[in-house]
Amino acid sequence: MSSPHSAHPDANRTKDTPPGSAPDGRSSRTAAATPVRTCTVFAGLSALLLVTVALGWSPLMSLDRAVVNALHDSAVAEPTFTQVNRVLTDWVWDPVTMRLLAAAASVWLWLRRERVLALWVAVTTAVGTALQQGVKALVGRERPQWPDPVDSAHYAAFPSGHAMTAVVTCGLLLWLCRQRGATGRTWAWCLAAAGVSVAGVGFTRLYLGVHWPSDVVGGWLLGVCVVALAVTSYRRVALSRGH
Repeated sequence: MSSPHSAHPDANRTKDTPPGSAPDGRSSRTAAATPVRTCTVFAGLSALLLVTVALGWSPLMSLDRAVVNALHDSAVAEPTFTQVNRVLTDWVWDPVTMRLLAAAASVWLWLRRERVLALWVAVTTAVGTALQQGVKALVGRERPQWPDPVDSAHYAAFPSGHAMTAVVTCGLLLWLCRQRGATGRTWAWCLAAAGVSVAGVGFTRLYLGVHWPSDVVGGWLLGVCVVALAVTSYRRVALSRGH
């Protein structure tokens, strides 16, 4: 007859193995591989979109134009809602605001003596900004032009700096929250805030007529690549340091 201990499904798992993890560490390896796969997939999508935009693929250009035309008509007809979008894009979800949030997170980590992680967040933010500007210069895409603009913007259009910076910042902050054990309702609120910010800033850029839809999508894709690469590289460094 089997003893109660041998019958229990967790009897052969060591006490240091977290619930749901395989004793041989396969779950840990799978978790570690997830950011690598994410980075690979989104890098491929980013490259495909970049080439499509650079070549001026007609179906994409037509879709871009149709979307911004419809939104611009609405923005001209609804000045109050347009002003709300300008406040959101220029203050709440502005790249400077996002970078200040990342900087605050870096300072907080530094004060907690998590120096490597603090530097990782700061460097990732800087790399994201440099990549964004580099791709803008490489593609050199013009922004939408209007006889009656409701807003203005500088630099080339692709990718959207607002969209990319929001993804990088929110992605890093979500990662840090998860690292600190955020679960349940707290994690749900974090996800909701990040989702609203990323989607919201993309909408404001389109509604105000300063970006094409493919610019926003390009910013989102590149932002995910940067965060996934940062998570992957940090885990490897942490592993090599024995953490």
